Amino acid sequence: MTEQLTYSDYLALDDLLGAQHLRSTPPHHDELLFIIQHQTSELWLKLMLHELRSARDALRVDDLHTALKRTARVKQIQFSMTEQWSVLATLTPSEYVEFRRFLATSSGFQSYQYRAVEFLLGNKNAAMLDVFDSDPSARAMLAELLEQPTLYDEFLRMLARAGFAVPASLLERDVTLAHVFTPELVPVLLSIYQSSAEHWRFYEACEELVDLEDNFQLWRFRHLRTVQRTIGMKSGTGGSAGVAFLERALSQTFFPELYAVRNEIGA
Repeated sequence: MTEQLTYSDYLALDDLLGAQHLRSTPPHHDELLFIIQHQTSELWLKLMLHELRSARDALRVDDLHTALKRTARVKQIQFSMTEQWSVLATLTPSEYVEFRRFLATSSGFQSYQYRAVEFLLGNKNAAMLDVFDSDPSARAMLAELLEQPTLYDEFLRMLARAGFAVPASLLERDVTLAHVFTPELVPVLLSIYQSSAEHWRFYEACEELVDLEDNFQLWRFRHLRTVQRTIGMKSGTGGSAGVAFLERALSQTFFPELYAVRNEIGA
């Protein structure tokens, strides 16, 4: 017998659409935009984590086809998240200031799913776990990812299994630390780029990783510009440094050797 299930039941719309609780008193019209912007971002981050974990696990068993399928979807999620900033950018400074104080100590800096994505891509920082001491499940999630190899770790291990001379220091590195630039890896990647026809699937994977990082940086930049046009150079909520913090984030890279190899191609 087919179960009777409505569209609303399947999507739990009562819960989903009832999760927007305005804090401003009296309720400010634009606070709903602010809440929905961040809630939808968290939903996209949840899907991004789902896909990145799957891509990483596929690389672990040399299933590059599945990994590339997953990263292709992540790229589309990134496009959606980046374009979404244009909606929040319609919030003017004078409108935001009317309800900003009601955010109290909450801040986007406290998004554990965003930190989880960064951990999966390689920007690990054990100190970030302390930010989530008041949220045991979030801290446990990040602690687990801290101990696990990143997407890049598994990609490099796959290259090593395929016969490429990936430096042992990378294959045996402490995965709880952030990846750091390793010059010895650049010639390995150069051999892939110089013989792209022979190594097409690895060449394609390299470019997919570059796409992921480029998209991530575009998202960061749009975030920065949206914050800047809304609050200027003031500190963010929750004590964050606001634009200054976001500017520093733009200097962070996940796959530095994939950019360094571009200096060598055709040199």
